[in-house]
Amino acid sequence: MFCGFGAVVLLVLILNTDTVNARNETFSHLRAETLRLEETIEAEQKHLVALRNSLRETERERVVTEGASERVIRLLRELAVEKADLAEDTLARQSHVNALSSDLETLQEQTRRLGAQLEGERDRGAKVHQFVGEGDRQYLTGLKLGGRRILILLDASTSMLDETVVNAILRRHQNDAQKRAAPKWRRAVRTVEWFIANLPAQAEFQVYGFDVEARAVAEAGHGNWLRASAQDDVIAVVKALRRLTPGRGTSLYHAFSAAADLQPPPDNIVLVTDGLPTQGRFAPVGSTVSGSQRLRHFEQALGRLPRGVPVNVILLPMEGDAVAAAAYWRLALNTRGSFLTPARDWP
Repeated sequence: MFCGFGAVVLLVLILNTDTVNARNETFSHLRAETLRLEETIEAEQKHLVALRNSLRETERERVVTEGASERVIRLLRELAVEKADLAEDTLARQSHVNALSSDLETLQEQTRRLGAQLEGERDRGAKVHQFVGEGDRQYLTGLKLGGRRILILLDASTSMLDETVVNAILRRHQNDAQKRAAPKWRRAVRTVEWFIANLPAQAEFQVYGFDVEARAVAEAGHGNWLRASAQDDVIAVVKALRRLTPGRGTSLYHAFSAAADLQPPPDNIVLVTDGLPTQGRFAPVGSTVSGSQRLRHFEQALGRLPRGVPVNVILLPMEGDAVAAAAYWRLALNTRGSFLTPARDWP
């Protein structure tokens, strides 16, 4: 019985050892699996934490994006409103521009009409004396009519009555009214009137007539400068000019002496004549004067001419005085003036 009991115990011990070993092995496997699962769970938990963090970041970005989207949408709406306002303002401005363009065209048309009117008014308004002639007589060119003090010297000798010597002598015996009505003399007077009409408004002027002596055509203004802008002065000179009667000989010496005596001196001289002078400072001894003598009288007169003053010569030629044109042309050239022989129908 004891042997049987011992065998049983031994058998139990053997079986228990195998069971324990099997159980230990099973437990070992289970523990390893448990550890692996725990590690997996820990890794997954870390991954879950990362996912949660990422989710929170994504949620935050979504919120930010939604806020930005709302701002963009609001800005787009504001821009749409501004665009509509600008479009309306543009239409209003375009309508205003069209109205201004229409007004501008109307003003330009009015300006053109006024310009055409003012052009004529300017031509008349710039003149200190109105001069009316036949047709367009404003064709003198190269004449230097500028200056602050302009002296006009008008030859009022007998030769200014006609273009020929014979007819001039015949007209010399007519009465004063007939002399003043002589075509050549009327032409000379109208020439001086043309110059008066075209004087610069800011200038001073004087008109001297000369034969054997020189004197202001308006006696009250002798020796003094008159103002071109003073209508009374201009009218007085024009009236006196139309009453002036030509006669006697020609002394250019006294004409240039009168110019030199003016104070302050002239800075521009206009000389209207028809030939060389017939006497100098003194009356000639004989009754006739040769061409060479007349040329000497001319040269003598140049000595009385104020220096540096341009002389503009208007020559109304007289027959038989061939040297006159060359002499007066040289005078104009040397003084830097102009020399003109206008057509018979001027001015």
